Amino acid sequence: MADMAPLPSPFILSWRRRRKWSSPSMARFVSHALEASFLQVENACMRMSHLPHNKGNAFAWIEPCASLIMHITLVALIWFMPFVVSASPLSSRVGVTVPLTRRVNFADENGIVNTTLLQSHVTLIRQKLQRGFKAFEQNTGNKHPNDNSDLHKRATGPDPLTDDQSALWQGGISVGNPAKSFTVDFDSGSSDLFLPGTDCTVNCNGHTLYNPDTSSTSADTNAPFSLAFGDGSTVQGTIFKDIITVAGLTATNQAVGNANQYSAGFAIDEFPPDGLLGMAFPQISVFGEDPFFQTLVSQGTVTSPEFAVKLATSGSELFLGGVNDALFTGDFTEVPVTTVGFWQVNLDSVNANGNAAVTGLSAIIDTGTTVIVGDADTVAQFYDSVPGAEDASNTAGPGFFTFPCDSIPDVSLTFGGTDFPVSADTFNLGQLSAGSSQCIGGIAAANLGSFWVVGDIFLQNVYTSFDVGNTRVGFATLA
Repeated sequence: MADMAPLPSPFILSWRRRRKWSSPSMARFVSHALEASFLQVENACMRMSHLPHNKGNAFAWIEPCASLIMHITLVALIWFMPFVVSASPLSSRVGVTVPLTRRVNFADENGIVNTTLLQSHVTLIRQKLQRGFKAFEQNTGNKHPNDNSDLHKRATGPDPLTDDQSALWQGGISVGNPAKSFTVDFDSGSSDLFLPGTDCTVNCNGHTLYNPDTSSTSADTNAPFSLAFGDGSTVQGTIFKDIITVAGLTATNQAVGNANQYSAGFAIDEFPPDGLLGMAFPQISVFGEDPFFQTLVSQGTVTSPEFAVKLATSGSELFLGGVNDALFTGDFTEVPVTTVGFWQVNLDSVNANGNAAVTGLSAIIDTGTTVIVGDADTVAQFYDSVPGAEDASNTAGPGFFTFPCDSIPDVSLTFGGTDFPVSADTFNLGQLSAGSSQCIGGIAAANLGSFWVVGDIFLQNVYTSFDVGNTRVGFATLA
């Protein structure tokens, strides 16, 4: 018999399945392959049964044939198990879809940008990063590499009270037993879950309230929490443990902040969802607890330690426990997380009209940020490559730039050697004012230090995976 090519290891098969082959067609392939394998074994055994045998042992062919069947069955099971497990509709451990909706854009129905809201958004990005850096040092004993003293200073210029939270992505969860439904913003730039409690008397009216006393699975940790926001107000309360369910996936003994006070920006008029659910790493948890998705992973609730997002004007979703193959084409470009805490990766370059305007950056991938934010020097360097771009600090606000509305630049970001275009519709935030020929660009400057924050100005143009198990981020072309 000719030597057979070595079979790929189950690990290699599992990797290929997760990245390219997991689909209904894969299930059909598995079925047909198994059927073909056993037909070949059956034919071989039939031929063996017709061979001449010793009269004293006429059934000598049965033993080797049975052995062959056993071995081919074992090999088939090892070979195809990753596909079978993935394709099985009966498994409770496969990935699930969470529909997401986006709320308010920065531009009104006439395409005019609300510059006050825009300025506030950048201010609160800085505040969120500051909380994350502080929690990182508290949880690890080390200062975060991106922690810069300039980040802790108040921004110059106006500091409006309008909260940025109106720009985020929301979906549904349930908490406790009996389960009670809430809406939350899913935020890859933070790590904690908090909800307004029944004893909340500040800025909680109109929200659905969490009452741990009515949940048989709640437990009070007696640990207080406090989250400071850019308007000087706080979200504060006590940390409980309870059951949290998202799209049928349940995390038990999950930390949830029971807020007795909301900041002004979380009032119902500014923040329609009830709470916030962080999807980053435990290292930046203000609670000092595992985030919801890490709990799903550690409790074996999901097969794959990965979640993915599609952010768009319609059809947006969060996928927990893998990736949704229907939403992307080709392979993922994967980049490793450089410092575990935020989803921080290397950004090769930011490109304008086909030229690398800025290179060698570090970037935090944040679904809770709408714009793209960088340090003042590199953002100015980027706009130097955009014809007609102007510093709009005195009109749109500090850190913002404009460009001619009739000449939107071709913008792309390069990760892992692959260029990913940013559409004109997402890069162009809208007109500076009614009748203006100037539009505001989606890349802004702030006192961040030497790193960027990449929000949904970019993320709406790609399918993004967040791999907790392998600490990496993947980008793929939208289907």
